Amino acid sequence: MRPCGLEVADIFRQIGPAYRSQHAAALSAGQRRVMRDIERCRTAALGGHIEQCDACGHQRVAFNSCRNRHCPKCQSLVRAQWLEDRQAELLPVEYFHVVFTVPQEVAAIAYQNKAVVYDILFHATSQTLRTIAGDPKHLGAEIGFIAILHTWGQNLMHHPHLHCVVPGGGISPDGKRWISCRPGFFLPVRVLSRLFRRLFLEQLRQAFGRGELHFFNSLAALQDPAAFAKYLAPATHTDWVVYAQKPFGGPEQVLQYLGRYTHRVAISNNRLVEFANGQVSFNWKDYRHEARIKTMRLDAQEFMRRFLLHVLPPGFQRIRHFGLLANRYRQAKLEHCRQLLAAPASAAELPDAPLDYRDRYQRLTGLSLRDCPHCGCGQMVRIESFLPGTLPRGPPPITP
Repeated sequence: MRPCGLEVADIFRQIGPAYRSQHAAALSAGQRRVMRDIERCRTAALGGHIEQCDACGHQRVAFNSCRNRHCPKCQSLVRAQWLEDRQAELLPVEYFHVVFTVPQEVAAIAYQNKAVVYDILFHATSQTLRTIAGDPKHLGAEIGFIAILHTWGQNLMHHPHLHCVVPGGGISPDGKRWISCRPGFFLPVRVLSRLFRRLFLEQLRQAFGRGELHFFNSLAALQDPAAFAKYLAPATHTDWVVYAQKPFGGPEQVLQYLGRYTHRVAISNNRLVEFANGQVSFNWKDYRHEARIKTMRLDAQEFMRRFLLHVLPPGFQRIRHFGLLANRYRQAKLEHCRQLLAAPASAAELPDAPLDYRDRYQRLTGLSLRDCPHCGCGQMVRIESFLPGTLPRGPPPITP
């Protein structure tokens, strides 16, 4: 059983300084910032405040969060708000889950060229789904979907792939009717795989021709066009993995899935088992053996290296909307879909004024940050704030 409270931050705080010193030349500015933020998250380094119950006098210290999207502790409220926004957009149709994966040769290029290749992954996936869905031989409709980038496997190695959540149908070319896919079947995965492979490799070669790809260490020779072409040759003949999982049972299951996948980082704190003697143990699913739960033990330095493989370029959007769900005209398109489906209009309501974070937390999670955790009767009231790098003026009394 994993020790209560063990977090990625505990590992980073203990070995982070030594890791930065040993790998100074290899760490990017983004990786350094992620390390720093995770180490400082919810500590006095970021400041905070003291709250006191107005009934029993119980006090608690609340340190500020780093809000870094790679921090396992800083995603709950963002995820809850995002899910609430998406709930208002769900249509009363079957939803499908389609995954697009690149082969290992391409994954190696992607790691050294994250922004460029991850963008290609999104664009090739979008073109593939929309092209095949628009073909009258398959669906013959304009579709929309959400694409979510994951760069990790259960063992934390680099494994870039896109999870796509797609409504099972779309708008006809004349815009006058909703075309549903066959029950339980969206689009043929073999057709998707071949078009995806062709589009991705075309765009990758174009990026190379524009000088947008850079290669280092074991891939340095790929700067030569002939070497690059030879390196990609096997990928043009192998089958690229595209698979469609079983359709969701309904809108509620779509939200449950999105809640698990959208704002995840490489590993969550609840998968950690032990951190002792310079080694980290964590649980993982071995999908090659019927998703059996196993425990992996890594040297702490290797654990940190694998975690940092998944730091995204600054400002990179890992959740994107396409087709009917594209940000530019999502509201109008969804309203048109509801009309074609004879479905009621969205009942989403926006708050009249910005909510305090405690009110937002309660509205989104159903849990209260205001109620006193000790007596359950009073309300926690802020009585002191302290700046980053400082401590409260006095330690709060210990309440039995």
